[in-house]
Amino acid sequence: MNSELFFAYAVVALFYITSPGPAIFLAIANGLRTDMKTVALASFGNILGLFILSTAAILGLGVLLTTSMTLFIAVKVIGAAYLIYLGIKFLRNKGVITFDAVEKNYKIKSKKAYFYEAFFLAVTNPKPILFFTAIFPQFLDTQRPIAEQFFIMTFLFLTISFCSLCTYASLAKKSKVWLSNKNRMNWFNKITGGLFITMGVGLLQLKNHN
Repeated sequence: MNSELFFAYAVVALFYITSPGPAIFLAIANGLRTDMKTVALASFGNILGLFILSTAAILGLGVLLTTSMTLFIAVKVIGAAYLIYLGIKFLRNKGVITFDAVEKNYKIKSKKAYFYEAFFLAVTNPKPILFFTAIFPQFLDTQRPIAEQFFIMTFLFLTISFCSLCTYASLAKKSKVWLSNKNRMNWFNKITGGLFITMGVGLLQLKNHN
């Protein structure tokens, strides 16, 4: 991959990754309810899921998803159901962000739970596979080894994703004191839950264009 293709891909990936989506909203929520080490672990779970999807796309699952309506619908429904489930969890949460509450929540919920929550969120979302399938080929130099370019593009994508999730979580953590107000926190839970449910419903509207 030459430098021009690499730069163009980096710009596209940056805008795609940093635009608000399920992973980012989950990172923001994690930033409010736990420490940065756990946020980093959850972010790693998310990028691990993305790595599996990018590998699957390169190996042909992306093509299969775009040609098999049954498989596409199955993946879409599972992903949408999980987003809606997370949304309902936030809507039912009436807690207030305080340092004691955060510490208590941190002890109750294991680090593995945060990891698997972010991982499952990534692997049940068909949009990344469609992105990898549609975008990766646009930046491949057919005169050079494909596998090498794949790893370069994937590594860049995962690095940007990890940094983006941790940044959003860190910014949210700085707002934790402001959200210690019960009314503000209730609104945060309602908005976050509503966004997850909206994204889940929106995912059900995602069409296979082939």
